[in-house]
Amino acid sequence: MSAADSPFWSPAIRGLHAYVPGEQPQGGGWIKLNTNENPYPPSPLALARMREALDERLRLYPDPQALALRQTIAGLHGLGTDQVFVGNGSDEVLALAFMALLRHGRPVLFPDITYSFYPVYANLYGVAAERIPLTDTFEVRVADYARPNGGIVLPNPNAPTGVALPLADIRALLQANPGSVVVIDEAYVDFGADSAVSLVGEFPNLLVVQTLSKSRSLAGLRVGFALGQAPLIEALMVVKDSFNSYPLDRLAQIGAQAALEDHAHFEQTRQQIIASREWLTGALTQRGFACLPSSANFLFARHP
Repeated sequence: MSAADSPFWSPAIRGLHAYVPGEQPQGGGWIKLNTNENPYPPSPLALARMREALDERLRLYPDPQALALRQTIAGLHGLGTDQVFVGNGSDEVLALAFMALLRHGRPVLFPDITYSFYPVYANLYGVAAERIPLTDTFEVRVADYARPNGGIVLPNPNAPTGVALPLADIRALLQANPGSVVVIDEAYVDFGADSAVSLVGEFPNLLVVQTLSKSRSLAGLRVGFALGQAPLIEALMVVKDSFNSYPLDRLAQIGAQAALEDHAHFEQTRQQIIASREWLTGALTQRGFACLPSSANFLFARHP
């Protein structure tokens, strides 16, 4: 009998197709590219602050509201603390968004070639989903999303293509869907795309999700956050507190706050990645590869 045939499994999970994370090679000798991790170390300030926090305070629960971290994020983006939500990586934030904001009986729309966790969340939470094809040039065409929906989820830049939408297209998408929540997943935005955070004050249906895993070199810490108007954030809080009132541990909160404060390290490593991406694009093009224009820390390339 296979594990899935066990009588103890809940019926709801039998048909799920779980997300398969990138392989974690064991041993030395590997250059690991398959999960788009940052090649540069985290902020020295973040490492120092976390070392300082390794003391007897670990016996205490962390701040369930992560107030200091949320204040730092809010200040960085010119928002109020009530417009910031934090969670265990952007994956958890996205999962809570599916549950709190995208279950309206109508299909949620997202691209057909995109982050493969979106259909996993839709299946897990019983959310109908419709995959919208990319164009022949692997781009998102906003006009294709002009159909009845229960929400829209778009990564910008998209993964695995690296192609980004201009801010004008995001604005048009929000204007065309005033009755639906539009989630813009900005996991790679710091590598060259325009963030939609500047539109948060204007559109009550916009939720922007970011992570410290990629551009801040903290994939191992698991910190993500969402930015939106207070009613959207409150919905995420309600769901979060129904599952786990302490999602971010003490070290994660301290390290994330310090990483966000270390603007010099962030800018230096970000620019190094952008420069190496452009170098690699040129080198591959010279060798006959076709590369999509990437605003991420990876390339989508093919050869005849």
